[in-house]
Amino acid sequence: MNLGFCPLASSSSGNCYLIKSDSTNILVDAGISGSKIYECLKELKISPDQVDAVLLTHEHGDHVRSAATLAKKTVNAVFYATRGTIEGMERRFASVPGERLVTINGSQNFEVGDIKVTAFETSHDAAEPVSYFFCRKNKKIAIVTDTGVITPAIEEAIKDADILILESNHEVNILLYGRYPYNVKHRILSNIGHLSNEAAGECLCGFLRDRNSDNVPCVYLAHLSKENNTPQQAMLTVKNILEEENFYIGRHLLLEVLNQKDRGDLVTI
Repeated sequence: MNLGFCPLASSSSGNCYLIKSDSTNILVDAGISGSKIYECLKELKISPDQVDAVLLTHEHGDHVRSAATLAKKTVNAVFYATRGTIEGMERRFASVPGERLVTINGSQNFEVGDIKVTAFETSHDAAEPVSYFFCRKNKKIAIVTDTGVITPAIEEAIKDADILILESNHEVNILLYGRYPYNVKHRILSNIGHLSNEAAGECLCGFLRDRNSDNVPCVYLAHLSKENNTPQQAMLTVKNILEEENFYIGRHLLLEVLNQKDRGDLVTI
């Protein structure tokens, strides 16, 4: 295996992803229960002691719920987060030894085992949010969730990814006519909120237009809202936008929607 990706959970309620090689295991976010994470790792034949790093994107609960538990239960895992994220969840990290907590910035490169990691800034209502992409032997996996807009930095970060995990949080009309209060709707729709299905589709059109590789990328729509989206709606909206620009699923990309609660399959490249 060169690089592998496995979603442990992906929704507005909780998020956790595994990035791995044969010798390195990285968790991105810890927004589900520790017991659920350990159960998923066991199914993948990975012990907690084999987790090399936990990369946090921001301090919201659906991304850091069990970070403190992981800090206690994993022996070797190093936690990476921006200063804003660390300060925003200071109590959760109170018992983490200093040598296991690494402060990064929003454009930092570093290595975890044999995987090269790059952080990049996102646009979200958190203290100092980032996301990450991962490279090994000319293969690339990029994760983009919890951003209200696709910035030039994000466009550059996802360029030529072989696997792209992209937020497709809500369908705009469902959100507008739904039961959320106005201020919550305004937050979600803002430039520091979440990507809609429409925005995800437009992002993918740009991603495919700028692609320099002949390989067909695998794209996973992620972080769907339970209240304001469905897997079927996300797929339909994104598919329609892609086809308007003459991009077709199966020919130009492989497209799936991540399961909101359960672990997905391990995909390797």
